[in-house]
This record gives sequence, C-alpha cells and structure tokens, in this order.
Amino acid sequence: MSGLLKNVHHIAIICSDYDQSKRFYTEILGLDIIRETWRAERRSWKLDLALNGHYIIELFSFPDPPARPSRPEACGLRHLAFAVEDLERVIAHLQSHLVETEAVRTDEMTGKRFTFIADPDGLPIEFYEL
Repeated sequence: MSGLLKNVHHIAIICSDYDQSKRFYTEILGLDIIRETWRAERRSWKLDLALNGHYIIELFSFPDPPARPSRPEACGLRHLAFAVEDLERVIAHLQSHLVETEAVRTDEMTGKRFTFIADPDGLPIEFYEL
C-alpha cells in the first residue's frame, strides 16, 4: 500500500442535536464552515468544516440516529485527536466554555501531554501537545 494513500480526506460525524454540535465544533473548537447543506430527501444537514484551511470534518444530522457505545473502549473508532501547541491554553479555553476536561496525562511512549473531552454526543476528543 505504500504510496497509494496521500492523506486523510475527512472524518464523518453523525450528531444527535445539529445546532448544539455545530456550535461546539465552530464556536468552541474554532473550525471554519466551508459549506452547510440541507438535504431534504434525507431530512439531514451536512456541514463541511475546515481546520487551518484544510477540509477535515463532515458533520451530519439524521433523524433519530442510533446510539453508538463509546466507553469503555468499545470496538470501532476510538477517538478524534487534535495536535495543539499549548495544552494549558486549550484547557483554559475549553473550561471557559464549560467543557469538562479530563486530568492531563503523559504518553508513556513519547513523554508528550494530552487530555480528553467529550463532544455533545459523548465522542471522545483528544488534545495532544506537540
């Protein structure tokens, strides 16, 4: 497979409350809206989001999506991770928006610090200090 894959194109997230998740990803995490599309035939919003000018997340709403187990360590996608330069600054920003952060941990393999939060639907999100 070497040389076949170029990069990660996007991550798709299905949310239960579109307005709440849109606010979280744009106003709290600071992702930029590329486009927002109402798909009437699916009764679904599709919100394309960018990080530093790069398309990264598709946020979808669907009527009555089934719950997906997240913790403890359910099979499947484990979490979404963002690289950050100043973990304390990120934590202060999140807490100023009443987002609970877990205790800061240190990666045994790299010695780098990280913490987790949960998005409005409980999806674990990691902030990993470079």
